[in-house]
Amino acid sequence: MFLTITTTGTPERPATDLGYLLHKHPDKAQAFSTSYGTAHVLYPEAEAGRCTAALLLEVDAVALVRRGKGKGRGGAPDAALAQYVNDRPYAASSLLAVALSSVFSSAMKGVCNARPELPGQARPLRIEVPALPARGGPDLVRKLFEPLGWTVTVEPVPLDTEFPDWGDSRYVRLVLESDTLTLAEALRHLYVLLPVLDDAKHYWVAPDEVDKLLRVGEGWLPGHPEQRLITSRYLSRRWSLTRQATERLELVRLAETDDSEVEEIDNAVEAETETEEKPTPLAVQRREAIVTALRQSGAARVLDLGCGQGQLVQTLLKDPAFTEIVGVDVSMRALTIASRRLKLDRMGERQASRVQLFQGSLAYTDVRLKGYDAAVLSEVIEHLDLPRLPALEYAVFGSARPRTVLVTTPNVEYNVRWESLPAGHVRHGDHRFEWSRAEFRAWAEAVAERHGYGVAFEPVGPDDPEVGPPTQMAVFTLTALKEAKAA
Repeated sequence: MFLTITTTGTPERPATDLGYLLHKHPDKAQAFSTSYGTAHVLYPEAEAGRCTAALLLEVDAVALVRRGKGKGRGGAPDAALAQYVNDRPYAASSLLAVALSSVFSSAMKGVCNARPELPGQARPLRIEVPALPARGGPDLVRKLFEPLGWTVTVEPVPLDTEFPDWGDSRYVRLVLESDTLTLAEALRHLYVLLPVLDDAKHYWVAPDEVDKLLRVGEGWLPGHPEQRLITSRYLSRRWSLTRQATERLELVRLAETDDSEVEEIDNAVEAETETEEKPTPLAVQRREAIVTALRQSGAARVLDLGCGQGQLVQTLLKDPAFTEIVGVDVSMRALTIASRRLKLDRMGERQASRVQLFQGSLAYTDVRLKGYDAAVLSEVIEHLDLPRLPALEYAVFGSARPRTVLVTTPNVEYNVRWESLPAGHVRHGDHRFEWSRAEFRAWAEAVAERHGYGVAFEPVGPDDPEVGPPTQMAVFTLTALKEAKAA
């Protein structure tokens, strides 16, 4: 990993004052040990008119993998991809942020005993990061740095310059320029925002990270327009820590507005008597919506087509109204995991008689699927190539013909509300497509007309007035059944 800090100066205020601020002499190349490698500090140029300090972090890939295993986010695949082959040694991340705070700790605190007047002086600064992971793209980089007084130049790095049609990678080359900030402020911005853009940390995020964030973010984070995103990502999306940090930042903002101390504001607030519940995950809301629709249909024998690891099957088993539940998936590995989740080998005889799991492809008709009250296709159709959808349509609606069919799929219009999803990307790497509400409605209505079903549409999750819900659900009912109910 590589980062440079450049400043310019005059004979009265030479650029080489940067050496005093960083506590590293321009005439020396120094090396410092870190938990994951070696940090080198050197000065490619050091003149009165212009001075550049470079931080080169050599990451020990073996140590990164060994220390990361089983330790929270550090043990995640992104931090140890393919064991020893990954992007961690090359792209700026929390590793570089920790090295900055370790090697330039005094500079970050704004301390310079030799020249105490220097840390408080704003100076021309140019910071370059050649390779920076930016989950959110160049637009997010600008949203994070521009409100802090930086002029931002951000260039996406193509996946392969020989094949421009492949598009851009998630990496950018970043240049920050300002003449209104102190070096301490600049380092604190980098310390927080580098891991925020990477959206991953190489170490487990403990509660003391909240104190660290508030300390380093003092003076700029409480008023930042992207404060919530910064806080959430910096704390690895740990809900309890994010909430704690957000509440404390709000106290700081109120104190600044009232020109009072945080302690005074905090003492004036009565203790909450109610505990705010954690937001329900979308996957849980989706299962709840499916169960509700199945109950309303009066279904007792249910197919879960594309059951995956068995989460919906497990939920249905808890409701005695569903007397027979069948999970079908093309993946034997998914079925094996589902079997373990359901504990089929230890399940009582009566409960075991209610559930079956078997392998099958929805691209082909299957006599085993006939005769059921309802079938569920939850987050399934978007994993198929569009030319294969007619085969699935006939296998389910034309051959199996359950009385009720529930189909859920992502609403692509809602993707703009996902802060961590880059523009133009689908929600999952295996999604072949994602439909808007109009596209899904057109497909569902055409299927219903061809096969003698009526169809209604229901939102799943918060229904945004502009972009709709995150998940859309179609409820198909055999027309003959609808007519019988009406009669």
